[in-house]
Amino acid sequence: MPKTNIENVCEESSCQPVDLGGEDDWTPFDAPSLVGESLRFVSGEPDGDRFRVRYYRDSELQLKARICFGPETEGPPGHAHGGAVAAVLDEVLGLTAWAAGHQIVVGNLNVSFKKLLPLHKVVTVEGRVISAEGRKVMVHGRIYCKKMVYAEGECLCITIKGK
Repeated sequence: MPKTNIENVCEESSCQPVDLGGEDDWTPFDAPSLVGESLRFVSGEPDGDRFRVRYYRDSELQLKARICFGPETEGPPGHAHGGAVAAVLDEVLGLTAWAAGHQIVVGNLNVSFKKLLPLHKVVTVEGRVISAEGRKVMVHGRIYCKKMVYAEGECLCITIKGK
């Protein structure tokens, strides 16, 4: 995939058109093929006014996503609603566990909001499995652009019995 100038995209004020291209060492990741069509709430509207998402894996096979929060995610004027931010972290952190081979449901999600996230901003979301013991899988992640962190999350996932 050709390198995109994501630095410039982060500074634009419009989500039309949206460049969700990844970095040079990222490869596209087909999330719905892994977990089915259950990704409808966040990922199900690729051309809509809510979320626009594209998933990748980096050179270490860690899950990454480029996401644009559109006008339908608005909370405080001009910024993404905290529930929209939490929904994205829920999807990305849960999918991170699935991509690492753990078939899970989210048992607990803690979100720390660091800064208001402007609408129409293309950000990166990353997740990383921190530990896996028995049926418990701990995943951490963050939403950021350049050096600005908008939210961090930690998720306790529980493996699905019989899976």
